[in-house]
Amino acid sequence: MHSVRPQSLHGPSPVTTFGPKACMLQNPHTVMHIQDPASQRLTWNKPPKSVLVIKKIRDASLLQPFKELCMFLTEMKDLIVYVEKKVLEDPAISDDENFGAITKKFCTFRDDLDDISNRVDFIICLGGDGTLLYASSLFQESVPPVMAFHLGSLGFLTPFKFDTYQSQVTQIIEGNAAIVLRSRLKVRVLKENCEKKARVDDNCIILTNGDVESSRRAVQYQVLNEVVVDRGPSSYLSNVDLFLDGHLITTVQGDGVIVSTPTGSTAYAVAAGASMIHPNVPAIMITPICPHSLSFRPIVVPAGVELKIMLSREARNTAWVSFDGRKRQEICHGDSITITTSCFPVPSICFRDPVNDWFESLAQCLHWNVRKKQNYLSSEDEEF
Repeated sequence: MHSVRPQSLHGPSPVTTFGPKACMLQNPHTVMHIQDPASQRLTWNKPPKSVLVIKKIRDASLLQPFKELCMFLTEMKDLIVYVEKKVLEDPAISDDENFGAITKKFCTFRDDLDDISNRVDFIICLGGDGTLLYASSLFQESVPPVMAFHLGSLGFLTPFKFDTYQSQVTQIIEGNAAIVLRSRLKVRVLKENCEKKARVDDNCIILTNGDVESSRRAVQYQVLNEVVVDRGPSSYLSNVDLFLDGHLITTVQGDGVIVSTPTGSTAYAVAAGASMIHPNVPAIMITPICPHSLSFRPIVVPAGVELKIMLSREARNTAWVSFDGRKRQEICHGDSITITTSCFPVPSICFRDPVNDWFESLAQCLHWNVRKKQNYLSSEDEEF
């Protein structure tokens, strides 16, 4: 098994691979080197043998679809099924004697302990958009193709209906599917740890002598939707400096700022007034949250830039940051958040193709441009 780093998102390449066995073939006859999204097709170097099934936790409505799908994958398709251990700990699953024989065939893992990056050929998500975001977080490098079934609330990123899952999954196994590459953000958080040296007296009271030990630690994340920096519980304005390729471009004074991918443009960013961008567009969006300025509009920058966010010297309080709504943490003076476009996108399997699926989601989930039709004006009406 092998995992090959995808080539640049800024231009077409003949073949791009994802996970151990999947790859994408692209049309070599591209005009002006602009890739036609409809030409991105999934193919397999070898037939897939393993699948990761991700189910939304604590959702009783998903129990029956989950059991049906797993039985189909193991018994009909002879696939090795990976399932997170906490999913099988649900009493509704563990206490089901009829399903117990199937679960014994599963390979289980824990997301914080086990690395399954080179064991899974493709992923099936059951739930809402959050299941796709969670699937992305499990893979810090190459991501296997993801097939997402709409069994949640919104479903903007989950184009498949479960009613005909058997024929749809069979098509994917045969390699007959279009895919869209959803770019991710590589985020590096550098924390400045300052701790005062302390000693404990006879009464167990901690005393400090004023000496400070300074150390720096870095943590890295792969983000599919957005990085959100906000003011947290403080009543003061958030006050953070925004750098682009090392140059200070502005200071954000308001409730915060959203740095999102095109996929994330239809999430928190659109609620904050940003434009919606198709996931095939190589870009990073910067959207202020309730800025204390009438002229601070959302902007789009090239995918190849490096962004850095730090607390301003004049900031009256700390800031807080979250990554796809998770891993929320405090940002203090001296800390920095560096954001670039990741080399490891999420290959999301389409129901039809990248363009039709996106506009279908805009219409069905966000009711984009829904308006009562204007009545036809006859020649007689024009006289009035």
